[in-house]
Amino acid sequence: MLNKDFAHHFADDWIASWNSHDLDRIMSHYTDDFEMTSPFIGSRMGIPSGTIKGKTGVREYWAKSLARFPDLKFTLREVAYSLNSIALYYESSIGKKAVEWFLFNESGLVVKAIAHYNEL
Repeated sequence: MLNKDFAHHFADDWIASWNSHDLDRIMSHYTDDFEMTSPFIGSRMGIPSGTIKGKTGVREYWAKSLARFPDLKFTLREVAYSLNSIALYYESSIGKKAVEWFLFNESGLVVKAIAHYNEL
């Protein structure tokens, strides 16, 4: 079961990881069989379902995103949590607002995430 301290620590580290553009640090939050869903996966990776399964494929997707937006920075706005999930509301330096939902395993790693955006 997650608690407030875990949720805020995860949120702060997740934002800092993305803002560092350190892909290994970003990937450290996820299990090997992690599943990511985003509307941009379809258009940027040619995957109509918008879902990538497995850390290797997600890493490739995020590497392309970081290369496409070398000045990308996130600003955390809100953290919400439940028993085994966290939702982060953040803004990016490219003008998008997002809510990203994370499902955690019992070891505190993300097994599934779904990104939601104000603009596609």
